[in-house]
Amino acid sequence: MSRVDLHIHSTASDGKYTPAEIVRQAAAAGLRYIALADHDSVDGIAPAIEAAKAFPQLTFIPGVEVSTDVSDGEIHVLGYFIDYAGKELGESLKKFRASREGRGRAMVDKLAGLGINVDWGRVREIAGGGAIGRPHVAQAMLEKGYIGNFKEAFDKYIGRVGPAYVEREKMTPAEAVMLVLRSGGLPVLAHPFTVADPEKWIIELKKAGLAGIEGYYKDNTPKNTRATLALAEKYGLTVTGGSDFHGIEGSREVGLGGVDVPLSAARRLIKQAKKSGSAVREGRSPS
Repeated sequence: MSRVDLHIHSTASDGKYTPAEIVRQAAAAGLRYIALADHDSVDGIAPAIEAAKAFPQLTFIPGVEVSTDVSDGEIHVLGYFIDYAGKELGESLKKFRASREGRGRAMVDKLAGLGINVDWGRVREIAGGGAIGRPHVAQAMLEKGYIGNFKEAFDKYIGRVGPAYVEREKMTPAEAVMLVLRSGGLPVLAHPFTVADPEKWIIELKKAGLAGIEGYYKDNTPKNTRATLALAEKYGLTVTGGSDFHGIEGSREVGLGGVDVPLSAARRLIKQAKKSGSAVREGRSPS
């Protein structure tokens, strides 16, 4: 098991466990560096920082995952060491969460038109006050027996080309990068192989201020990982990695620390934050 996981979700968005539970599980698993990166939400950061005070061996890095759509797939931008209490970031994320709620309701309506009747109230209950995402809709579908697993929900119904897919309010990838920068953070391209031509987007986003790329990821093939590391070297990007842990699929999901991310990745990220002038905001000062 790795001792680094820089891509984790909590109940502040579409994860199963509270921020404090994430911290406790990470500490129990022997992780040294973790980052909470909820979708369009920073609500989990303060409680995670508070929980991390009980585990001096664990360095907690505040983060966020800003979701964007492009013509050839999805681009998500991770923001590390962001000023999670900043006004502009908070207002932008609040707008995106409202858009997510409208989108979720519209997907439920589309599913009903396909004979798949899930209750919107149940979707909100599953979300538990966090930013509503497609996994919450998938969970409601799974509970009623319409699907056998989460992958089926996305493949057949709510994936990008599915009959119940609904667009939401968008920010361009470059705008997401610049939002992270204005929030004092380091912008990192998440799971780059969710688009057909990652290098094209890296070139564009580098101009906007992209600082890193997620080289170690749960869905990467060895070939993908090698290609990502080569792109990082070519364009001078810091390499990060993580499990994209949500905790909602049990044993079928890669667990906390389940992706082999070297300790050097976390240490270089912290070094880059200091070098760039970003305030290093975390549960304890890094060594």
